[in-house]
Amino acid sequence: MPKRNYKCIIKPGILWVFPVFFMLFLAFRSTDLNQHDCIACPAPKSGETIYSHTAYSFSYNETHEQANWVAYLLTKAHLGVGIERSDRFLEDPIVRSGTASNLDYAKSGYDRGHLAPAADMSWSEKVMQESFYFSNMSPQLPGFNRGIWKRLEEQVRDWALQYDSIYIVTGPVLSDGLSFIGPNKVSVPKYYFKALILIKERKGIAFYMPNQKSEAALLNYAISIDSLESLIGLDLYHLLPDPLEQQLESKRHL
Repeated sequence: MPKRNYKCIIKPGILWVFPVFFMLFLAFRSTDLNQHDCIACPAPKSGETIYSHTAYSFSYNETHEQANWVAYLLTKAHLGVGIERSDRFLEDPIVRSGTASNLDYAKSGYDRGHLAPAADMSWSEKVMQESFYFSNMSPQLPGFNRGIWKRLEEQVRDWALQYDSIYIVTGPVLSDGLSFIGPNKVSVPKYYFKALILIKERKGIAFYMPNQKSEAALLNYAISIDSLESLIGLDLYHLLPDPLEQQLESKRHL
């Protein structure tokens, strides 16, 4: 009898292992979303890992120690809440291979340039802090980051206030042979891009900018999303129905 009771206790205990393991597996995969779908996310390439934080998704490039792209939805409701900037730049805990750090940017002459701007993430303290992960940073010249790139970010927020919601994908243009900074050899991009679509208004526009100071008008750097795709080798907004995707990407309008 004692032996049989012992087995009765052990068997249910073993059965608990399977659901617990399954839940842990799902929790682990929630930070490693190879199959993550979002309207602004480009079509994933072979072997590419797509990660997600609360407000944005991104593809991390270990070779260049920064994101290939960052994608998110910006809405009118996200703006005007007024959470203060975190200014706490941190290594990203969900990128298991590791990210850049403050040591890479120290005395480099380059800004820790946001891809998804902090001002777009001001609707939550958690979201604000996540925008300061180094997975969302790229080396930008101060004249670019604090100049025309900032002007473009401000213009996008104005459009979000006007049109209610915008799907955004933005990133550096990464290639072989780029110069780099820091012990982790963070590549310094020569160009950056930003693409925007407004689904309800059937509008879309893209920008392709050199990493340098410029006083030129923003529209000098505006191109169609189709043209941007040819320049950067990404299939943007691939989850949209083909007729809508063609309509939004073929023209430069907003």
